[in-house]
Amino acid sequence: MTPIVCVVGKSDVGKTTLLEKLIKELKRRNYKVATIKHDTHGFDIDKPGKDTWRHAQAGADTVTISSPNRVAMIKKVDEEWELDKLIELNSDADLILTEGYKRSNKPKIEVFRSEKYQELLCSPEELIAIASDVDHDIPGVPVFDLDDAAGLVDIIEEKILK
Repeated sequence: MTPIVCVVGKSDVGKTTLLEKLIKELKRRNYKVATIKHDTHGFDIDKPGKDTWRHAQAGADTVTISSPNRVAMIKKVDEEWELDKLIELNSDADLILTEGYKRSNKPKIEVFRSEKYQELLCSPEELIAIASDVDHDIPGVPVFDLDDAAGLVDIIEEKILK
């Protein structure tokens, strides 16, 4: 199974910004990276009036669009897919990073900003690292500055990819 790290934290702490930095650093090190975003509110990526939207409106359960450099699929599901099922779809990656999935049993990096909350969401045994604006004294869990993508990727390489 493809290795995975979940980037977790409360809303507006900088998860997406940190993920962008991690992806750039991993790509600089020549890794093939996939991402999975957990959206608890639901989403729609198809544009009204476009052909794929019209296919779905006509009743298609799955709509796939393909071009020479991209493939996208929109599939109606009866319930949210488990993370392991989504991992299977990304088996060609060297690493999968998720945004969210704080309740999963996967290794995590928690993004923590002291103005947003006072206690970590995750237990120490779930964490491979913390990206934070303040220090945390948790044995075995290294703490990195929110901008230290290189240090975080070093930990990902050491604990997940090697």
